[in-house]
Amino acid sequence: MNKTVLFWIGLSGVILFIISSTIGGLYIENYNPLSQFISETYAIDTQYGKYLRFLGYLPSGLLLTVFAFTSIKLFPKSRLIKIGFMGIGLFYGIATIIVGFFPCDKGCNKEFLDPTLSQLIHNLTGFLTYVFVPISIFLIAIGLRQVKSTSSLVTIGMGCGTISLLFSFILFSAPTSSLAGLYQRIVELAFITWIVACAYYIKKA
Repeated sequence: MNKTVLFWIGLSGVILFIISSTIGGLYIENYNPLSQFISETYAIDTQYGKYLRFLGYLPSGLLLTVFAFTSIKLFPKSRLIKIGFMGIGLFYGIATIIVGFFPCDKGCNKEFLDPTLSQLIHNLTGFLTYVFVPISIFLIAIGLRQVKSTSSLVTIGMGCGTISLLFSFILFSAPTSSLAGLYQRIVELAFITWIVACAYYIKKA
């Protein structure tokens, strides 16, 4: 695949995700992004949730999946880099598609009281994402270091991996915190920063 095309695929996936997560909160009365999860903007009971899922998150997930799996061929050959991108493709790209098909219950059921099957799948997918994507980012950064890459991606990867892992742990420790939404957004910001950095790396390579 052409490098410029892949660059725009990655960037488009990120842009769609940002637009979807931003617009969703604007249509919910008294929605607080500091305390409420992104998933609450497209929960089962939300007015425009279906549109956000099928026009925003699902195509975003598809684009991110294509970007991650295709990037393997355009990065230095390394087993760690390959495993890392496969992890991002599976646990961020495909996972975003899965949560689009299986939204959370009303309010995302933070207390986990009598959850629906959709909520169970949604939570499990989110858990796997916040555990394995930071690890995948670390693997790529370590792989780049092993092949003696001079790219700033090593530093960016270590930074994004550390931030996302730290705030994922904080989020898991306090899912009902008044700052839970902020913690989640910091994790997601680290993820998309990494995707954008990789996209620019590919474009300039």
